[in-house]
Amino acid sequence: MKYMLMMNHPGKGPYQIGSWPKEDLSRHIQFMMSFAKKLRSAGELVAAEGLSGPDQAKVVRAGSDGKPITDGVFPESKEFLVGYWIVDVETKERAYEIAAEASAAPGRGGAPLNMAIEVRQVMSAPPPDAP
Repeated sequence: MKYMLMMNHPGKGPYQIGSWPKEDLSRHIQFMMSFAKKLRSAGELVAAEGLSGPDQAKVVRAGSDGKPITDGVFPESKEFLVGYWIVDVETKERAYEIAAEASAAPGRGGAPLNMAIEVRQVMSAPPPDAP
């Protein structure tokens, strides 16, 4: 079963990781790289990406003429998605274990961030013989 694990930042302005001391940022990035390597080696990682902050985001809708209409940026978002993983695991409990490990990524001073990770099953396509 595939699950999407979404790491959410609690908000309060732009994503603060850019203002961390260099050693804290390096520690965090190293954790994320090692974490991805571990999941890849286990055959569980489908995809993973970090995202820019809401201060660079736009919401896009199609106008009545089909052309894009944008809204944003949203620097004052209360909570926003900072990254995600898609994993392919045997059980939802394994997805929860992976999410808990991701949540404990190091932040300032090496302290675990304990950020909320939303876990949602990826919907599969209907069987080929479905009406």
